[in-house]
Amino acid sequence: MRQLGWKLADARISLIMAPATTDVAGPRMHIQPLNGLPLVHVSTPRITGASAFAKRSIDVVCSGLGLLLLSPLFAIVALVVKSDRGPVFFFQERVGIKGQPFKMVKFRSMRTDAEEIKKQLAAQNEGHGLLFKMANDPRVTPVGRFIRKYSIDELPQLWNVFKGDMSLVGPRPPLPEEVEKYEEMVYRRLLVKPGITGLWQVSGRSDLSWEESVRLDLYYVENWSLTTDFVILARTVRAVFAKDGAY
Repeated sequence: MRQLGWKLADARISLIMAPATTDVAGPRMHIQPLNGLPLVHVSTPRITGASAFAKRSIDVVCSGLGLLLLSPLFAIVALVVKSDRGPVFFFQERVGIKGQPFKMVKFRSMRTDAEEIKKQLAAQNEGHGLLFKMANDPRVTPVGRFIRKYSIDELPQLWNVFKGDMSLVGPRPPLPEEVEKYEEMVYRRLLVKPGITGLWQVSGRSDLSWEESVRLDLYYVENWSLTTDFVILARTVRAVFAKDGAY
């Protein structure tokens, strides 16, 4: 490799090598010499101190402004959902950071007996792993199908972000029964707050397999940065309007 570098240098050509580690973000990798050998040092991912304060500050400001500015839309959606007979909001227990349970809120997009019908539809599950998915789920109401298409049903989760249960960006918030079946490495998803959006949201949403969803969430946990969050938020806007993987 040294001789190759010399030859390329003589020809004014730069030598660039790709490390064998491909699932670690560049900022976490540093070259450190050990006994004369240049080795790749991978730093431990942490959301603490100034970075944690910055992330939380952005969550509070953006969720607070979002709740205020979107309140007229909330009122309209609430009236439309209420016309379908049933509660406006749907509360469901999810698992947050360090395994702490919390009630996630969404606009109701399904029939009020959706959980009972889910058991009857188990054989028609199109999802993989622990996820239940159906492209044409009969439990979804006509209004629910529209607000799901544009992710409007998830906007009330801004309240979860404001309270501190969730973050704007993070892993998908899992159900308790999913966590009970987690393998050891998958528990690392719970090292950070779950998010309204994340890599899974901008990489296919409902089209993703369970394994792919886990891989993306773990990548986020291991390689988090404020820059990554801003990129994901920008890509989320495109994914929502393009309706990628929404059903």
